[in-house]
Amino acid sequence: MTAVTASLFRFYDSSIGKKILIALTGTILVGFLLGHLVGNLLIFAGRDAINEYGHFLQTAGHGMLVWIARVVIFGSIILHAVLTIQVTRRNRASREQKYGKEHTQVASKSSRMMIVSGLTILAFFIYHILHFTARKFNDYDTYKTLLDGHEVHDVYRMVIAGFSWFPAAAFYIIAMVLLCSHLSHGVASMFQTLGLGTDKTRPLFEKLGKAYALFILVGNCSIPIAIYCFNYPR
Repeated sequence: MTAVTASLFRFYDSSIGKKILIALTGTILVGFLLGHLVGNLLIFAGRDAINEYGHFLQTAGHGMLVWIARVVIFGSIILHAVLTIQVTRRNRASREQKYGKEHTQVASKSSRMMIVSGLTILAFFIYHILHFTARKFNDYDTYKTLLDGHEVHDVYRMVIAGFSWFPAAAFYIIAMVLLCSHLSHGVASMFQTLGLGTDKTRPLFEKLGKAYALFILVGNCSIPIAIYCFNYPR
């Protein structure tokens, strides 16, 4: 093992190293969520707008960029989840040794909520990928349309069909509520871990985290609600 490898391993194995990696992967996911939402909201701009966006994603860099993005995002989610569980277990064991079991159970309620919401979001992400990206257990691969004279995948029709099914719409909304809860705490913690938070800026970052979480919640939920509850497009 080289000195660099040993240093990286010690960094990964340390509590501060794990927390920094949680914050960094969280930053990647926060940026992804914002970009993903902006793209999804194009469905309200009409069929051509979101189909053009979907076609751009599929063809950018001869189709390689979307796969690079998927690997980075999925890797970040897995690493984020694994590290969070490891840190929570380590903290819980430390508190148990210091204060006893009863104190640990009370002190770790918020941590357990973050883990439960995080694992549920991970399960949703896997389902969402299978549903809309891999298009498993459905016939969405057959959804085609013309865009500037070229045949492309009809993302617009796929999203309408997907959220016209109650279980998919309901699971999506539930996952977004849990994501909102996760983000409202996680975004502020992310700034704190990266050394950007102080006693003066902490309240600002907490408000920013809650505002961002609410924006993601309302924006994402507006799509299945409009489709399932209000029959968009009429």
